Amino acid sequence: MKYTKLGGTGLDVSRICLGCMSYGIPERGNHPWTLPEEESRPFIRQALEAGINFFDTANVYSDGTSEEIVGRAFKDFATRDEVVIATKVHGRMRPGPNGGGLSRRAIMSEVDASLRRLGTDYIDLYQIHRWDYTTPIEETLEALHDIVKAGKARYIGASSMYAWQFAQALAIAERHGWTKFVTMQNYLNLLYREEEREMLPLCKQEHIGVIPWSPLARGRLTRDWDEASARSETDEFGKSLYAKAGDADRRVVDAVRTIAESRGVPRAQVALAWLLGKSAITSPIVGATKPHHLADAVAAVDLELTYAEVEALEAPYVPHAVAGFA
Repeated sequence: MKYTKLGGTGLDVSRICLGCMSYGIPERGNHPWTLPEEESRPFIRQALEAGINFFDTANVYSDGTSEEIVGRAFKDFATRDEVVIATKVHGRMRPGPNGGGLSRRAIMSEVDASLRRLGTDYIDLYQIHRWDYTTPIEETLEALHDIVKAGKARYIGASSMYAWQFAQALAIAERHGWTKFVTMQNYLNLLYREEEREMLPLCKQEHIGVIPWSPLARGRLTRDWDEASARSETDEFGKSLYAKAGDADRRVVDAVRTIAESRGVPRAQVALAWLLGKSAITSPIVGATKPHHLADAVAAVDLELTYAEVEALEAPYVPHAVAGFA
């Protein structure tokens, strides 16, 4: 495994981050395809043994059970100082008023709940899951600053939003002397490259670590275009991400297959190597529900694509409607 600094911080993270949305009680939350605890733990252990030290989850994943599973696994398989734990806040955790969002009340309540579920005294990277249009960004930023100063989080990050919103948040935090976001967790892969227009240049200029989610387009880049999976058939959010530009997307998938076959490697390695080759990218967030998912992700760190291969992968792309912010 290779390691890099997380944006402009001094924190070292693995070039692959294990996404833990796949781990949780299937009957809790909106992801019936998740793996229960006993099936999840081997993947967390495999990741640690492969040198991955960066793990991402969220309070809303499987109604908090993802955080619980991850926290218990670390107690058994690692020491706290060995791992970098990232989690998120924003999603609705209970019905009624104040059950979600990024108000001061919600953030203060949810960070404590995440700490309890994770079984830790601090969170390495505490991220806002989405932009909250109902709460002033100043209120959110000051609450996050207070959490850092209280020692409950080491760093703060953001997730999918417009570049102008992220720039505004960075400027407001700097103006007030508040803790600034150090990461952007956005939607980026060979089938969706709209973040290359504004968000990636902004992050590079501001020394922000970029940790993309869905780097394999929910598996679409790893299999033939017409091949389905259990997750793809039940993942309504995923369906909304790839509802348009089907012909162009199919050509991208075909290009991945061609290069993978010529290299003699799985397609996942090619798709991840393309992303890892981007100078703005810190650590793609990779989900794993089969052992080879992790093996391919780790191998991709050492796979360098040629200029011609990159050009072949990128050539079929057409502009897409903005997605991933919901």
